[in-house]
Amino acid sequence: MKVRHVLAALAVSALTAQLVTLGGAAPAAAADAKSPVNVGLVYSKTGLLASYGAQYAEGFAVGLDYATNHTGSAGGHKINVTERDDAGDPAKAVAAAKELVGQGYKIIAGSTASGVALQIAPVAKENNVLFVSGAAAADAITGNNRNTFRSGRQTYQDVLTAGTIVGSNLRGKKVVVYAQESAFGQANVNAVRTVLGGAGATVDPVTAPLSANDFAPFSQKIKDAKPDLLFPAWAGATAPAMWKGLDDSGVFASTRVVSGLDQRSSYETLGSAATKISFLSHYFYLAPKNKANDALVAALKKQGKVPDLFHPDGFVAAQMIVHAIEKADGEDVGKMIAALEGWSFDAPKGKQTIRAADHAMLQPMFVAKLEGSGANVTPHLVRTIPLQAVSPPVRPFK
Repeated sequence: MKVRHVLAALAVSALTAQLVTLGGAAPAAAADAKSPVNVGLVYSKTGLLASYGAQYAEGFAVGLDYATNHTGSAGGHKINVTERDDAGDPAKAVAAAKELVGQGYKIIAGSTASGVALQIAPVAKENNVLFVSGAAAADAITGNNRNTFRSGRQTYQDVLTAGTIVGSNLRGKKVVVYAQESAFGQANVNAVRTVLGGAGATVDPVTAPLSANDFAPFSQKIKDAKPDLLFPAWAGATAPAMWKGLDDSGVFASTRVVSGLDQRSSYETLGSAATKISFLSHYFYLAPKNKANDALVAALKKQGKVPDLFHPDGFVAAQMIVHAIEKADGEDVGKMIAALEGWSFDAPKGKQTIRAADHAMLQPMFVAKLEGSGANVTPHLVRTIPLQAVSPPVRPFK
């Protein structure tokens, strides 16, 4: 009887040793394995802002690879990414976000459109999940609630950058903001009224429906207004037609135009207007010189691409999520929020800081000009505006 017990013990011991040797069984090792973290990426795969969404998603993938040192894991936690298409529709976005939250997701990222981000932000607060908004620029995303962050810039930073172009001598000047009837468009009107209107200018909007495709009437209205400065704030696939309308109406011959530098595909469509516009720039890949931007450029070059306007927003979102998971050692939402508040890091644009008071993403901006013609139009850096000079006022949490 005793011999049998000894033989049985020896057999168990030998089997355990064999399993450990084969890398299969060690119960202690299994106990030490860390749980994966699921991230929901809800953005515009289709719709008016699909080109922006594609850039964001590509940037996110590159940023995730960069931030995890090519492991796909943060602090030992494997990161699984699930994509959902909101098509730029807030209702679809909210439904997708709620579906993912219902499946236990604690991190939602994306939102190419401002109207979408402003609807997902309350969902994040109500369900206590981390929401990292993407390319959406509306100022109201900042300070919306403690669960909501942003990886890109906001409209106020655009307008402050524009202010460095037009200068401070605006007393008695007439400014027209040409924008779409959207959350992004209204945010631009409000910001220009605050910044340039605050410097003494009279600010009036000319707005067009998102569905508009004939821009001649709006262009004529702008020309008849005879503004000293025109500030077009446009997003999406109708931008080329909008610019053509302004050029055909002769607006560029009668007023100064300052606008945001759009994605690369827009350069050629500007036609003869390209060199007549002063551009504030959120990002173009030739402007910053740093390790993160070099990594973004190199990774996309392998895919036969170069970084575009919203690639860094996706890249930064991935950096933020990796940092939050590492510091929280998982997906505890309170710990992830604390990890991101006040965090300074090196992004493709340069040094950036998440302001703890309202989660504004403080970042440098650029002033650019376009040179060349046709397919050879290229942006050139005029100057880099440090983050301190384009930091929006604090927006207290709701």
